[in-house]
Amino acid sequence: MAVNIIEAEVEIPGTVQLNLDGKKVTITGSKGKIEKNFSHTKLDLSHDGNILKIKVENPRKAEAALVGTISAHVKNMIKGVTEGYVYKMKIVFVHFPMTVKVQGKKIIIENFVGERKPRTTDIVGETKVTIKGDDITIEGTDLNEVSQTAANIQTATKIRNKDLRKFLDGIYVYSKE
Repeated sequence: MAVNIIEAEVEIPGTVQLNLDGKKVTITGSKGKIEKNFSHTKLDLSHDGNILKIKVENPRKAEAALVGTISAHVKNMIKGVTEGYVYKMKIVFVHFPMTVKVQGKKIIIENFVGERKPRTTDIVGETKVTIKGDDITIEGTDLNEVSQTAANIQTATKIRNKDLRKFLDGIYVYSKE
């Protein structure tokens, strides 16, 4: 019987430190530290010098696809601790001027389309949100946390039960860096 092996390698730059404890990957860089646990997978992770090897023997379709997924996650972690991620959003309103505030780990959107009750959404993880005028900047080292925070804000200002061609109010992502 032939053995089918799917394998991927991720090169770790010299400015980044990788720690592998079983299937728990910890990457530390100049911007911070990110930890992810891949113990739910049946993949083999091994660290040799400056290369992280991800492989699986005789995989099913989903397990074979996970090799690429895990390597992409690790590459995103490396980019996050070296460069970081920045999403920029624009506050757009035509009918009613809305105000957006950050209070702790929550974002409060007041007077959205003239509503009396403010809409709130969460800031995920260690993400930093700054509001200057009608621009919102979301920064962080973990791509999942930064993008989920942006998605939470955009979803919180979704228009319902109105003509979307007329009511264009909302908060929208216009730049991903």
